[in-house]
Amino acid sequence: MTTSDFPLRYDSWFLLPATVLGLGRRWAGVRVGDGMVTVRMGWAFRARIPLKAIRSAGPDSGGVTGWGVHGFAGHWLVNGSSKGLVRLELDPAVRAYAVQFPVRLRELRLSLEKPDAFLAVLRKN
Repeated sequence: MTTSDFPLRYDSWFLLPATVLGLGRRWAGVRVGDGMVTVRMGWAFRARIPLKAIRSAGPDSGGVTGWGVHGFAGHWLVNGSSKGLVRLELDPAVRAYAVQFPVRLRELRLSLEKPDAFLAVLRKN
């Protein structure tokens, strides 16, 4: 299987603060390869999701109320933008890390530069 990398999408106003905080493009992104989806946003979030744990994946038209890393009770949002959102539903839940603390991940929403390409890669695997 090949490895595919997908950058997170950032709104122009958020890119500078995210970069200063260590959450910018240099430290963030999504990789699909070796049977896993790896998600990272600097020191604030990281997850390794087995492809077999992804029960559904699709575009997400839901709104966002913040930028960065937010979550509670297994539902997490990792975004630099309110556009290009995708939603992954996971079963079983997987362990992720938010601000270095372990969290349970059942749903993950991401803002991606190329959400359609990401979803196409997931469909192939």
